[in-house]
Amino acid sequence: MNLDAKIPEGALEHKWDNFKKKAKLVNPANRKKLDVIVVGTGLAGSSIAASLAEMGYQVKAFCFQDSPRRAHSVAAQGGVNAAKNYKNDGDSVYRMFVDTLKGGDFRAREANVYRMAECSLNLIDQAVAQGVPFGREYGGYLNNRSFGGVQVSRTFYARGQTGQQLLLGAYQALMRQVGKGAVKLYSRHEMLDLVLIDGKARGIIVRNLDTGELERHAAHTVVLATGGYGKIYYLSTLAMGCNGSAIWRAHKKGALMASPSWIQIHPTSLPQSGDYQSKLTLMSESLRNDGRIWVPTKEDETRSPNDIPEEERDYYLERRYPAFGNLAPRDISSRAAKERIDAGFGIGPLKNAVYLDFAKAIREQGREKIEEKYGNLFDMYLKITGFDAYEEPMMISPSAHFSMGGLWVDYELMTTIPGLFALGEANFADHGANRLGANSLLQASVDGYFIAPYTIANYLSGDIHTGKIDVYHPEFERTQSDVERNLKRLVAINGNKTVDYYHKTLGKILYDYCGLARNAEGLNWAITEIRKLREDFYRNVKVSGTAETMNSELEKAGRVADYLEIGELMCFDALTRNESCGAHFREEYQTPEGEAMRNDQEFQFISAWEWTGADRDPVLHKEELSFEVVKPIVRSYK
Repeated sequence: MNLDAKIPEGALEHKWDNFKKKAKLVNPANRKKLDVIVVGTGLAGSSIAASLAEMGYQVKAFCFQDSPRRAHSVAAQGGVNAAKNYKNDGDSVYRMFVDTLKGGDFRAREANVYRMAECSLNLIDQAVAQGVPFGREYGGYLNNRSFGGVQVSRTFYARGQTGQQLLLGAYQALMRQVGKGAVKLYSRHEMLDLVLIDGKARGIIVRNLDTGELERHAAHTVVLATGGYGKIYYLSTLAMGCNGSAIWRAHKKGALMASPSWIQIHPTSLPQSGDYQSKLTLMSESLRNDGRIWVPTKEDETRSPNDIPEEERDYYLERRYPAFGNLAPRDISSRAAKERIDAGFGIGPLKNAVYLDFAKAIREQGREKIEEKYGNLFDMYLKITGFDAYEEPMMISPSAHFSMGGLWVDYELMTTIPGLFALGEANFADHGANRLGANSLLQASVDGYFIAPYTIANYLSGDIHTGKIDVYHPEFERTQSDVERNLKRLVAINGNKTVDYYHKTLGKILYDYCGLARNAEGLNWAITEIRKLREDFYRNVKVSGTAETMNSELEKAGRVADYLEIGELMCFDALTRNESCGAHFREEYQTPEGEAMRNDQEFQFISAWEWTGADRDPVLHKEELSFEVVKPIVRSYK
């Protein structure tokens, strides 16, 4: 299979303009004849649905939550990046491009990364116009702070609620179009399969989660904006409902899955406190602007942190990475924490955490200033843990967070299935092997507001004479029958083990063998164990209720069934990449100092996987990466 990224001609800084100059258009009268399905209503989904509806297309938007406002974009706390150089500290589109490319360990396309940095300039103005209450200086100017992996201040923020505030802006834009009748919104509906007609994406089969009824919806193009699959680890910073099913069902219909093993472990989560937990809580990376991370120098320390003198504290990020210190990138910071914890220097009841200390910042800036910047995060920490972070250090620990992998898309954000687009975290496109903090909200927003409206129109220009897509086409009949059969199969098993049992077991296998560190022996073992677990799942899982009514256990079972396949592919991907890069740390490939060792000679490509069927090995396709502007260098933050 030839993977054509369709990167426009011209110099890097002119590629996006060159695309827009030559992109095909659809005139306003014809837009009314074209239907678009958008699955997911987070930042990427709401923004593209609102944008296309404003242009005149007929849009249907689907989410499994009660409301688009419940989308997981609300959980992003610390900020959104834009290279506006408001601090006059040397930032620029080019510097942001280099930071992002380097942060992703040179495993992303130059053209996509540059476009994201370029489009960042317009996003802040758009969000301010929507009423997003970004933090401001005393004089009224928008404020910035730093995030990991950079040495400038380019992160715009709304205290610790940036994702929520940006989503409210996109939600308002979406609901305006719903009110005008340009968008039909289907909440509490879950996509269960993709419908292809003559090889093109032409619709979806969804399940009404309130009634259990299956529905068919047809369109000229389908947009997936369904987020990432980090919840595959069970314990993660993601909400319980987050899943990878929509993109996985599309993958099984022919959309290649790119770099599935590249999943980010966030360094500042609240640590696990017991087996009873179903998720972990994210503490914003912005806290690392003022908080200092340390562990005791003595193993199995039992003293209160405030009783441990300075000379008995190891500020290990400042020691190992002096140029960036506590703002080292997420992958490096998470591995450094794991190294200290594994070496016996972890703190907390389970010895699975490190300290994040604000004492120095409070002394120098005053408590009021720290409250102004992080007050809601400190309140959240107090409510969850019972400890006051103004008086003693926070306890934090690495946790599964963001998937850099996703559906393979070309420069136009279209998958290998014509007419199927993937936006935001559902695709692999902009972050390489590691995402820099505050680039997630950026990618989701610019994909929906500034990029996909052009690229989708370019595709739909070929459909103005197609006419309405018929939901009674034989492909809709066949796909719905397949969905019904799969649902009934899950209910009919009637075993004696819960869905959560399988999810937890899979999550532990993946975290231990395809998490912060991997090796060939462990990955081979994990593949074998996941296959055994999947066989056991289809023999012994217990799904109560029926397939024709409201059934939350059935929803979970379908998602975990997909996770059991995604997890195996993650391990295959990690096993075949004999190097360490970004979030992918193969223990066999590291420097004597314990840093990642890339292999650009053999692995400077994107792994794109083809589904070949259950219990059959996937097929690897490679998109070779070329770097014309920034030559890959050894990634160092020292």
